[in-house]
Amino acid sequence: MSQNNRIFDDLGRLMNEAAGVADGVRREVETAVKSQTQRFVADMDLVKREDFDALRELVQVQGEEIDALRQELAALKAEPKAKTKST
Repeated sequence: MSQNNRIFDDLGRLMNEAAGVADGVRREVETAVKSQTQRFVADMDLVKREDFDALRELVQVQGEEIDALRQELAALKAEPKAKTKST
């Protein structure tokens, strides 16, 4: 009976060690994959989301300014024609 308990104790200890090793391997693989992913993304030279949002907002504001300037230019172009017709 004592021999069976020792076998089960050894088996339990072996399983615990295997679980610890597996956990270590899992963490090592996660670290390797994470570093490779970061290197891949860095090599792609992607823009950060904050920079993209700031640029999009700037372009939108400039588009509105361009529309206002086009309307102002159209009004200025139409003004001499109105003066020419009235004289």
